[in-house]
Amino acid sequence: MLTSTPQPLEDRQRLDLINAGVDSSDIYTDHDGECARPSRPQLNRALNALRPGDTLTIDTLERLGRSTQTVLAVAAQLQTRRAELRVLDLGGNTVDTSTAAGSMLFTTLAALTQMERELNRERAHDSIERRRQAGTNLGGRPLVFTDDQIRRAVRLVEEGQPAAEVAFDLGMSRATFYRRSKALDE
Repeated sequence: MLTSTPQPLEDRQRLDLINAGVDSSDIYTDHDGECARPSRPQLNRALNALRPGDTLTIDTLERLGRSTQTVLAVAAQLQTRRAELRVLDLGGNTVDTSTAAGSMLFTTLAALTQMERELNRERAHDSIERRRQAGTNLGGRPLVFTDDQIRRAVRLVEEGQPAAEVAFDLGMSRATFYRRSKALDE
């Protein structure tokens, strides 16, 4: 089971799975972002391919889902199919969800994985807020152009400079320049 799209990460995960003994024809790929969706066709294919006694091998626990609830739902499916789970980032040990201890460990790990994702989200949000308060440019949409800037640009065009060049120098498209200059006339 493999679930990331950035090519270097996908290649590393694929290699890790093959080194762990997974046949390359048994690797299913859900692309990045699909882990958060309720419908994951490749995960469903992997689960449907499992037979009693098989082991589902994944790179990290979050590959089963982004929330504890989703991971536990997959664990229930594995238990119904009498299949085991092997998570490579846990040292390659098999987590047997059919035993009480394995089920408890799996639930704990799923909760910790969700908590880690939420902490990362909070850290990113806090970082953005600190940068905003410090006045750092966060990228995104360009700054709004003032009417004075547009008037000066219109004068340049009236003096003979090409509108496309003037708009480019301002950092806007020619269509935006024309739209803004027309709005000034009205």
